[in-house]
Amino acid sequence: MTLLDAPKYDEARERHHRMIVFGSGGLLLVLFVSWWLMAGRPVDYPWNWNNHLLGRSAVNRFLTAVEKNDLPKAYGIWTHDKNWQQHPTQNGAYPFSRFQQDWSSTSPDNEYGVIQSHKIVAARMYGNVLLVAVLINGRKSAALDLDYDPHAHTLSFSPPGVEIYLGP
Repeated sequence: MTLLDAPKYDEARERHHRMIVFGSGGLLLVLFVSWWLMAGRPVDYPWNWNNHLLGRSAVNRFLTAVEKNDLPKAYGIWTHDKNWQQHPTQNGAYPFSRFQQDWSSTSPDNEYGVIQSHKIVAARMYGNVLLVAVLINGRKSAALDLDYDPHAHTLSFSPPGVEIYLGP
C-alpha cells in the first residue's frame, strides 16, 4: 500500500468512534456532578469532597443516635470505635461520663435540652478537619459547630472562637 492508496473512509466506524468518545466524556461529567451532589454541594476542591461526604454522614449518624437517646452508640460514633465499652480507659481525654454530661437530655450542661431534630447547614474544611455547623431543634441563633477529623474519623467540638459564618 502506498501513500496514494489510502483506505476508503468508513463513515459508520467514525460515527461509532465519535459516540464512544462523547459518551465516555458525558459519563465522566455525570459521575463528577453526582459525586459533587452526594457530597452536599461543597464549595471546595474536589479532593476534599469525600471528607465532606464522610463528615456529614458521621455528624448525621451521631446526632440521630443522640436524638434516640442511644448515648453508647453516639459515643462509639464520636470516638470512631464501636467496641469502646471493651476498653473504656482508651478514651481518657473525653470519657463516657463527661460525654453523658454534655449530651444527655437530662443533663444541666446540655444547653439544647432534649435534642429532637438537627439540620446540617454548612460544612467547610478548616485546616485538616471538616468544620460542620448544625442547627439543633430548629434553632435560628447560634449553630453547634463540630469538627470531623478525616484521618481518624472522629468527632470533636470546634476550637473556641472557630465557627462557620452563616450570614446575616
